[in-house]
Amino acid sequence: MAAVVAVVVAIIVRLIARRHAWPRGLIARAHRPFRALVFLIALWIAVSTAFPDRDWMERLNQIFTILVIVASAWLLAALVSFVTDVTLGRHRIDVPDNRVARRIRTQTLILRRLTIAIIVIIAVGAILLTFPAVQAFGASVLASAGIASIIAGLAAQSVLANIFAGLQLAFSEALRVDDVVVVEDEWGRVGEITLSYVVLDLWDERRLVLPCTYFTTNPFQNWTRQGSELLGSVELDLDWRISPSRMRAHLDEVLAGTELWDGRASVLQVTDAVGGYVRVRILVTAQDAPTLFDLRCLVREAMVTWMQQNMPAGLPVQRILMTEEEQHRTVEPHAGGEGGLFTGSAEAEARASSFTQAIPVVDADPAGDDEGQISKSTATRLETTERT
Repeated sequence: MAAVVAVVVAIIVRLIARRHAWPRGLIARAHRPFRALVFLIALWIAVSTAFPDRDWMERLNQIFTILVIVASAWLLAALVSFVTDVTLGRHRIDVPDNRVARRIRTQTLILRRLTIAIIVIIAVGAILLTFPAVQAFGASVLASAGIASIIAGLAAQSVLANIFAGLQLAFSEALRVDDVVVVEDEWGRVGEITLSYVVLDLWDERRLVLPCTYFTTNPFQNWTRQGSELLGSVELDLDWRISPSRMRAHLDEVLAGTELWDGRASVLQVTDAVGGYVRVRILVTAQDAPTLFDLRCLVREAMVTWMQQNMPAGLPVQRILMTEEEQHRTVEPHAGGEGGLFTGSAEAEARASSFTQAIPVVDADPAGDDEGQISKSTATRLETTERT
């Protein structure tokens, strides 16, 4: 009976496949789990009919139930994979202007992983519920579901944060598969977005793996958020004797002879002229980041080669001024001021007297008294000290 059902279904699907292409993917994905499920159900029915009253039949029914649950989960996961494959096949990212396709691809991959994870969790729960002891334990767990949920939430806080961050990235369009981004000073494409981490394919074939929460909590550059077209610059420090007009004419010739330039913008400007150099900035555009990198390298090489051949005077040079040392140096006299704050003028003397007029000066005794001489010398010494 199982073989008949499998053959009939296979014939119907193959007849449909003659007119459409999608049944081929369905056959490739689901033929094995479908046959396994049909065979198990048919075998279960046959055994139950042949041995209805056996004592070991209860245990055998439990085994068949577990096997049918596993086969059903396998079949559902295969169907989910088939549906997502069809969606991804209709939205290819290896074509120009694929912004919508990248968004759909990112969301589809996230939903496929999430759906398969839910199917597996439900299947494991259904298998555990086939055991009576687990059923009793499940009833007690449900009775204390509030406390259990709090404990589980605290224990798996980082895991849940990454899952929600992955869903947020998928449906907010902040990051999509095949986007060109700059993260941690690294440039590359988004190769994979899961429910817990993001894989970046860097330009030098390395892989950078970051948690999903990084992209929801840290700034990063997305060069293909709205489109893949980019504007890049080439800067040259040259001598003051350059001719920007001749350089501009040669730039037009270089861009006209390459397919890397998309024709949107071509600018040559002198943006700075300090420090003995003239800074020339060239702005060019390309259809995507890899093409822009190659175009910048091409323009830089072409301008350097052209200057070497046609304008060597404009190449950057460093000038050094050589002077002879003087044989005799004229030493200028000390130009110290003759007048001070308290000396050298009548105003300074008057200013000094305001600090010394309170000190009495005792004249010497005509008879040559020693005490008078001592007082006079002491007053003179005090006055000199104050003036100093």
